[in-house]
Amino acid sequence: MQQRTLLTNIDGLQGRISVPGDKSISHRAVMFGALAEGKTTIHHFLPGEDCLSTIDCFRKMGVSIVQENNYVEVEGKGIAGLKEPSEILNVGNSGTTTRLILGILSGLPFHACLIGDDSIAKRPMGRVTVPLRSMGAKIDGRENGQFTPLSIRGGTLKGIHYHSPVASAQVKSALLLAGLSAEGKTSVTEPEKSRDHTERMLQAFGVQVEVDGNTVSVEGGQPLKATTIHVPGDISSAAFFLVAGAVVPNSRIELHNVGLNPTRTGIIDVLKEMGANLEIRNEEIRNGEPVGDLVISTSDLKGIEIGGDIIPRLIDEIPIIALLATQADGKTIIKDAQELKVKETNRIDTVATELEKLGARITPTEDGMIIEGKTKLHGDLVDSHGDHRIGMMLAIAACIADGKMALQNDQAIAVSYPPFFEHLQNLVVKK
Repeated sequence: MQQRTLLTNIDGLQGRISVPGDKSISHRAVMFGALAEGKTTIHHFLPGEDCLSTIDCFRKMGVSIVQENNYVEVEGKGIAGLKEPSEILNVGNSGTTTRLILGILSGLPFHACLIGDDSIAKRPMGRVTVPLRSMGAKIDGRENGQFTPLSIRGGTLKGIHYHSPVASAQVKSALLLAGLSAEGKTSVTEPEKSRDHTERMLQAFGVQVEVDGNTVSVEGGQPLKATTIHVPGDISSAAFFLVAGAVVPNSRIELHNVGLNPTRTGIIDVLKEMGANLEIRNEEIRNGEPVGDLVISTSDLKGIEIGGDIIPRLIDEIPIIALLATQADGKTIIKDAQELKVKETNRIDTVATELEKLGARITPTEDGMIIEGKTKLHGDLVDSHGDHRIGMMLAIAACIADGKMALQNDQAIAVSYPPFFEHLQNLVVKK
């Protein structure tokens, strides 16, 4: 089993980095470019394994895509220009690829099969396949289409108004993409507003999108027009260095060009409420997405309660927030986060198990966890369990741990942040 020795007992983290492009936006830029008419160029694309899976799937449907590191050109021929794949579409470890591509395939007059890795095979697809079937798609798969592998035969769709039981950008996006090929209007209403990258980017591609509170609608038959996309830095990736800057003594980290979409900035709200020394600079709007620079330095933190409508705005950051809470004075309670159970791992149990190895006082609950701070951590052998966010969280934990520490399955980190360890090493204060 692959194992990496982690940095421990460091003297601080100082410097400036640009985190990789936003994973959610990179996925969508490739997909929408493939559906558009003309050449779409994408700058600061994230060349992580998940986004490369998206490129591979669309190439298999006849789309010409040139990718060189973080620059991508997509030659779109419109939605009708996609061709029936002769091979199975392998989505790898990417839930975004799986669910959004199901929405696209639902309106296309051909057959396709989707398969992914062992982690994807455990993730719930019924939340997408059920409403897509109600629109007219023919989808089959393991446990009646609840899990991959999945087989889909698209065709004539009719718009629906779907009331989603969960706030999920992937569910919303899948239905809106299907709605572009459907007859009439397709609307999705969520219990809370999920991240809105799809709505913003569809408009950048010339699609009219109606937003009314937690309801988003599109009319079928609208074409997408090629454009240029500048992908901001991924705030979910930045979160690991924001927490590192706050908890590692003698630290000051500047993060350049980070996406500040308000549906994603829950981590910033939590850091501020806990008392972090955090500053936002140089804010502007690019391609409809707010971006800016973040500066974080070593902070005195206090425990808080995290729950309710902020959870969809920080669901991917909860593993690193759990580490943050171990270094805060008092108790931190995370609740209303049941969605953590159906990520790459059951992140409630995995976070608790791995942090407890290091001496953290953390109790998993049905919908979150309770963390007692402030706790001194010690080194141990830890495991990402194949989950990139767990792996990065543990690497940051090592920075404040006493003794040696090693990480199993560190290769999972390449899913969203290929140069993570290089960036971390470059920030370490030289002794």
